[in-house]
Amino acid sequence: MPDMRLLRRAVPGLRLLVITLLVLAGAVGPGAGQTEPAASGRAVVLTLEGAVTPASADYLVRGIAEAGAEGAWLVVIRMDTPGGLDTSMREIVRAILASPVPVAGWVAPGGARAASAGTYILYASHVAAMAPGTNIGAATPVQLGGGGSPFGGAEEEDGGDGEDLAPGTASEAKAINDAVAYIRGLATLRGRNADWAERAVRRAESLGAMEAAEIGAIDFVAANMEALLEGADGREVEAGGRTVTLATAGLEVEERPPGLKTRLLSVLTDPNVALILMMVGIYGIIFEFINPGAIFPGVIGAISLLTGFYALSVLPVTFAGAGLMLLGVALIVAEAFTPSFGVLGIGGAVAITLGATLLVDTDMPGLALSWPVIAALGVASLAFALLVARMAVGSRRQPVTTGREQMIGSRAIVLEWQEGRGAVQVHGERWQATGEEPFVAGDEAEVVGVEGLVLRIARRERGEAARGTGPAARQLE
Repeated sequence: MPDMRLLRRAVPGLRLLVITLLVLAGAVGPGAGQTEPAASGRAVVLTLEGAVTPASADYLVRGIAEAGAEGAWLVVIRMDTPGGLDTSMREIVRAILASPVPVAGWVAPGGARAASAGTYILYASHVAAMAPGTNIGAATPVQLGGGGSPFGGAEEEDGGDGEDLAPGTASEAKAINDAVAYIRGLATLRGRNADWAERAVRRAESLGAMEAAEIGAIDFVAANMEALLEGADGREVEAGGRTVTLATAGLEVEERPPGLKTRLLSVLTDPNVALILMMVGIYGIIFEFINPGAIFPGVIGAISLLTGFYALSVLPVTFAGAGLMLLGVALIVAEAFTPSFGVLGIGGAVAITLGATLLVDTDMPGLALSWPVIAALGVASLAFALLVARMAVGSRRQPVTTGREQMIGSRAIVLEWQEGRGAVQVHGERWQATGEEPFVAGDEAEVVGVEGLVLRIARRERGEAARGTGPAARQLE
């Protein structure tokens, strides 16, 4: 009983101790760290440089996910992009909207731009900042015939006198209206200037950093990383379904440049590389069919062809360009197997060159085909066609080495002979033979005709006369 009384007296003290420990734990826990800078905080910096492509989308989506899993306090996307593919841009935007870690979009360094697709990414970011001397805007989508819909670069012009760009077709109007609704939704979500965002789509307007900050298109101007972190400090943002007060001043900065996988994907999805891989693959397979058993051309060709197909599948390819290239390849294959002395091959080279010119209908850096590459492709296709034609002409001039025609004029040794019939040896083989002249075993003769499986022979001088060659023939004339 005395023990029970002591226990009852100790309960209030234990309660006070537990409450004190919980309060202290809350004061030093992760949530409290959001109220003031802490040395353990970390900002992960990802770099978007060049066109927005499947490679850059994969890099940014993975980078945001890894930063969230590691407990980073902020993700900074430092961007300098002329625009890119609509599908890749939307992947990045979805990753930003779903990120439990706040994302800061920063157009930097000076002279950089977040044009076209970059404007959407900046508007989707929890914090939007620009360095002095940078610009955003020109966000009008450019609809292509092959799907993929890249956005135009910063060189897009407005309609003049503040007028909206007039869509040429119903599909272009649908693309523009969809883009307007998309960017206005992002602007409303982040509390930014939705009217200017719409003008950036409809009129392809662009803004410098100072103007963008004045009209509320971005949050502030930051000349360097330190200014960016200080400007974001204390702002309240919605991330991961909760309101977070940013404590970013003095955070440790960790740069994460694109890795080997991203660089490899960037190379493979370059339209010029994709086109070269396709043609190497096609020619490799053609050479394998022409020379069965070579193996090496077939293996290299198959690998190059599949890799090229993958690259073209994620690029905005026009149907006209792809159709012309397929026609050109078919004509070159037909030239290889049904020689037309260059007619089909030259037509194929012309079709491939025209198809390559129309394949990707955009001048955006990183998504445009290079004219030197197209010219080299046309020359290579023409050279291949002429090579096949030359081989065909040469084969017609070669003497016959197999079949019935090859037997005519061959040397025959008489093995046995009786009454105009007997057996002879030709090319080491025994044949039945007939002839008008008397022969004895060991005589030399010449094959002058073939009747089924029976050879017709004559003495060599008469054989030359029968075939229209040699001195005997000239005497008969």
